[in-house]
Amino acid sequence: MGFFEKRLPLPATQAQDRGKAATAAGIEIVGMGKRFGSVTALDDVSLHIKPGEFHALLGENGAGKSTLVKCLIGFYTPDSGQIVINGRETVIATPKDADAVKIGMVYQHFTLIPSMSVAENVVLARCDLPRVIDWQTEKETIRRFVDSMPFKMDLNARVSSLSAGEKQKVEILKQLYLERRFLILDEPTSVLTPSEADDILGMLKQLCARKELTVLLITHKFREVKKFADAVSVLRKGRYIGTRMVDGVGEDTLATMMIGAAPEIPVLTRESNSIPGPARLRVEGLTVNNDEGVAAVRTVDLCVHPGEIVGIAGVSGNGQRELVEALLGQRPVDRGRVRMNEEPYGGSREEMRRHRLYSLPEEPLKNACVPGMSVSDNVSLRNFDLSPFASGIWMRRKRRQEQADAYIKNFNVKCDGSQARIDTLSGGNVQRAILARELSHPVDVLIVANPVFGLDFAAVAEIHGRIMAARNNGAAVLLISEDLDELLILADRIDVMSEGKVVFSAQRADFDVQQIGRYMAGGVMRVEACDPSGPNRNK
Repeated sequence: MGFFEKRLPLPATQAQDRGKAATAAGIEIVGMGKRFGSVTALDDVSLHIKPGEFHALLGENGAGKSTLVKCLIGFYTPDSGQIVINGRETVIATPKDADAVKIGMVYQHFTLIPSMSVAENVVLARCDLPRVIDWQTEKETIRRFVDSMPFKMDLNARVSSLSAGEKQKVEILKQLYLERRFLILDEPTSVLTPSEADDILGMLKQLCARKELTVLLITHKFREVKKFADAVSVLRKGRYIGTRMVDGVGEDTLATMMIGAAPEIPVLTRESNSIPGPARLRVEGLTVNNDEGVAAVRTVDLCVHPGEIVGIAGVSGNGQRELVEALLGQRPVDRGRVRMNEEPYGGSREEMRRHRLYSLPEEPLKNACVPGMSVSDNVSLRNFDLSPFASGIWMRRKRRQEQADAYIKNFNVKCDGSQARIDTLSGGNVQRAILARELSHPVDVLIVANPVFGLDFAAVAEIHGRIMAARNNGAAVLLISEDLDELLILADRIDVMSEGKVVFSAQRADFDVQQIGRYMAGGVMRVEACDPSGPNRNK
């Protein structure tokens, strides 16, 4: 029996063919082109995805991946080329056209209605709703459908009460309920635990193997490509570079296809010199409220020593954002205390200067810079009022511009000069500019939150190299990331946050991805306090 045949039949007033097993669709894109003004987003792209194939799509930011799939889903109309579905040329001018041929997409950002329940969101995703909805029948149909899922959902729960991981499950559930024959996934696992990600991608892989679904996965995670994809295609600067079968292709080959000639990227080398002594950053019994006044961080203890990266793992929405904002003076502390170099710390600008604390917050355009100001102004926010960039009330613009030019060169920031508005830069170049501002000085403490979310391969490698270099130079690094793979690469110790608490801690020598994933999903254990003598990570 096919996957979709496990559902109850729907009422006769609805589409007659719903409930039947779907047949995977094969799609061929022939000579597709798309321009936006003077910018060529797609340049004669041809791509063949076979029925039942789990196909990965790689490329740097700006490679054309999003434009390509938006043409498939009907949000953009290509300027040239054809879309052929199961051997028949098909015009997809609107999302309704895509729905008619059973093409769906799970987006990087949620498309759910927060005030409605899970069941209501699933039902309202359909295009064939009757004027009067029989909610009892609909919910029973959805309940039977959910019973066949590898994950369980409370159909009556309001979406606003769900974690990010649960919301992503609803998005995928919604598409499967609509019997998609071709499903596009845009970075679908960025907010999931490793076990959740493997469950969902594994389930979709099974549907592909049974020829009930074809999947096109956009991802930056080579692990997901190697584990789940049958084939992988690469776009670069709007052009199709090639397709490879995943069996037998190496990461180096894929990276070269994505970025062309290898850029100058800092080598990720972990030096083993341990720096004993007291913690540079110590948090004791910290409680921080969220925007609604409810405790989001609950009696958290943690510490970071010189020359150590402590990674905070956890599914989005478990207090990580509030923790970072409290440490950076952006949110008040309700209870507990924070100490820098064993001194009381309140998050003021003067204290950050004295303790040489620098940061790369999540979404830097919102939290680390002023979008309407120039690159030069933004990279001088740390020292614009200090000599030699200021004298009394007078600002020395030339000195600040010279500093910005040096930062742009040293950190390979691609922009139209230091006077360009920072919000005109790509995501990776915004990150580079902020890293230049934060890491061009001696650093004792570095706080970093989701530093490479949505960035391309080259930007990820470069930023990881910068973070590791700071650690090797003796900085105490607190790295908050929803990407466990990133933490496994960089961290010397991983602490897991769940429901606002640190519930698990492991040194690098003891990392176990499945164990960490279980605690990210809600496991609890007692965590030992920091060893005041320093980390023991040279096992």
